[in-house]
Order: sequence, then structure tokens, then C-alpha cells
Amino acid sequence: MKVHVDMSICLLHGQCVIAAPEVFSFDDEGQLQWLADVDDGLRADVEAAADACPEQAIRID
Repeated sequence: MKVHVDMSICLLHGQCVIAAPEVFSFDDEGQLQWLADVDDGLRADVEAAADACPEQAIRID
């Protein structure tokens, strides 16, 4: 599965990091990092992260 984050609307609340820490994290400079290609075994966590995003900036393909 592919994960996309629209950084033009992401406000770095970090709800995705809480919901799916295997996929989303913050780097040392506080910028969001994520895995673009994710195993389907993490789909529930990524969907939870997308649902938790206040800006709905996460898209799953």
C-alpha cells in the first residue's frame, strides 16, 4: 500500500505518529517523516492515523 501526506495542509499535530509509530515519526528537526510503501499488515494502523488526522492530510492508495 502507498501512503501519501499532503504537507501543504499538515500542521504537524502528530496524531499519525501516535496511531502508527511504525509508519510515521518526527525527525530531529521536528519534520514529519513516513514510509511511502507500507506492508498491508499495517493497514489498520495507517487507516487509524488517517482518521485521526485533523486536517485529513493522509491518503492511502
